Amino acid sequence: MRPQPSSQTEMPAQIAAARERFLTDDNIAAGVRESISTSWRRSRAFNVHADRLELPFVREPNLESPLVSAARPIIRQLADDLSAEPVSIVLTSSDGVVLSRASAHRPLLRMLDDVSLAPGYSYSEEHAGTNGIGTALENRQATLVRGSEHYAGCLAQLSCAGVPIVHPVSGAVVGALDLTGLADDGGPLLLSLAKSATAQIEQRMLSQASERESRLLNAYLATCRRAPQMMVLAIAGDIVLMNQRLRLAVDPQDQISLLENAVDQTLESTTSRRVSTLASGRVARLSPVPEYWDEQSGMAVFHVHLLDTGEPRGPRTSTRRPGTMLPGVVGRSSSWQQSCDRVVRYVGTGEWIAVSGEPGSGRSTVLRMAAVHGRGTVRVFSAQDFELPATIDALGVELDREDFGVVLRDVDRLDETTLAAVAGLFQGREESGWVGVTIGEGAGGDTGGSDAAAILLPFFTHTVTIPPLRHRIEDLRELIPVLLRQLTRGRELTVSAEAMRQLSKYSWPGNVAELRQILREIVTHQRSGVIDVGQLPPSCRSLSRHTLTRIEALERDAIVRSLEENGRSKAAAAAALGISRATIYRKIKEFGIDM
Repeated sequence: MRPQPSSQTEMPAQIAAARERFLTDDNIAAGVRESISTSWRRSRAFNVHADRLELPFVREPNLESPLVSAARPIIRQLADDLSAEPVSIVLTSSDGVVLSRASAHRPLLRMLDDVSLAPGYSYSEEHAGTNGIGTALENRQATLVRGSEHYAGCLAQLSCAGVPIVHPVSGAVVGALDLTGLADDGGPLLLSLAKSATAQIEQRMLSQASERESRLLNAYLATCRRAPQMMVLAIAGDIVLMNQRLRLAVDPQDQISLLENAVDQTLESTTSRRVSTLASGRVARLSPVPEYWDEQSGMAVFHVHLLDTGEPRGPRTSTRRPGTMLPGVVGRSSSWQQSCDRVVRYVGTGEWIAVSGEPGSGRSTVLRMAAVHGRGTVRVFSAQDFELPATIDALGVELDREDFGVVLRDVDRLDETTLAAVAGLFQGREESGWVGVTIGEGAGGDTGGSDAAAILLPFFTHTVTIPPLRHRIEDLRELIPVLLRQLTRGRELTVSAEAMRQLSKYSWPGNVAELRQILREIVTHQRSGVIDVGQLPPSCRSLSRHTLTRIEALERDAIVRSLEENGRSKAAAAAALGISRATIYRKIKEFGIDM
């Protein structure tokens, strides 16, 4: 008689089967831990790929941060103790970005490289799905994820034991410690070791915090004594100090805005001045005190200047009523109108502004037309223009004109040398004319890696964000007829109601520019009549919940074509593609294919 397998050997197979069932039809089998099943659902909501990982490289790790400094000796000792074992010790930030990785086991390191469990990559659930790091951070509790409990199938050979690291003073989660080994090795032991090491790291952070508090207090007091008439803000980690002059001048909501901007500036590691609009609409400039700027400990002391923007800085005032349309600017959605109205208002009062947004969203069109509407004449420079050395001189000549008007497009695409040259031309001309710039969404401070944010944006008191097309999808009904008239030079070409509904479901990652390109391709084959669903490209006949990678887009297009060629039979389409019926059902749902 063949011996019956034990429950221990059955368990991995049962979990693998339960995962496949969940991916195919959303059902959760008995025996799957609640923390894992809940994480699977979150992973699906995040649109994590179940078959492969394509993790983003988020940033270069800061190896001198207080967390890394506190963890370094603990990790070194633990690595020595586990040098003969196939175990890797991983330290991450609070958003799941890997800061360091330690292991003496080369085969395991190669496995981790294959799945990008390496410094700089994010293992948050949003990117990697269910795993010891991201799930521990999401749940704020120690978490063991073994084998097929991982959402991504390529992690099934691993066990991950992650423990959140909690700051001993503030109580905030500042990172995670993870021990990763092979799926068949001692998971519970890894979790126990990770808990013990995390406790030691938190104890060292407590000691460091006491030292940092003393250094910050001394720097703050010295700054206040040196310039008693100034408003002073000092921060280090979760410690905040501000003098009485600042507390009396700024209300609590604006104090929060100031603090957020100060923290952003320390994360960007820039000591340049930064101008920000506060919650009340007031404008403040944060000027770091260089001698008390310490990236390693996160300590910074700022002089705060409140800028008076109560009176218009230019002679012109805007006569545009809220909600009216600019020439060449199409859309009546509330978010679009509000953004356009703000741009026109700031241009009309002569305030230098930055307009941010995704590529193709219409940010340049709005800024240019608002400038023409409010000022009459403007000179436009694009990032490509600055590839010619003569452009800097041309910009200088323009800025020497009386009451100049200039628009610079895509300044986040300029290199640091060009940005510095442009900033030098701006210096001292703030009251002589008007400048507007367009910049990528996030480059104004969210990404922390933009040279434009550090060098140019301090000259601009306001940043207006233009909404992407997917956030104003109701504007398609006005946009499409206008674009078709432009592309067909006035001929009668319309879109059927069904095709319009399908276009309204699409996420438009390329925004209005992508819409124009798709319509241009349709117009090359059809100059009049009615555009139906069949004339739309495959990308518009699926409803994906995230922007597809190039590989995913190829998969989606192949499935759409196969369904069309096989009379929309999913079974026949799967057979033609050489994949299982369960896989094609899952892919159709994942890509939102609607046929």
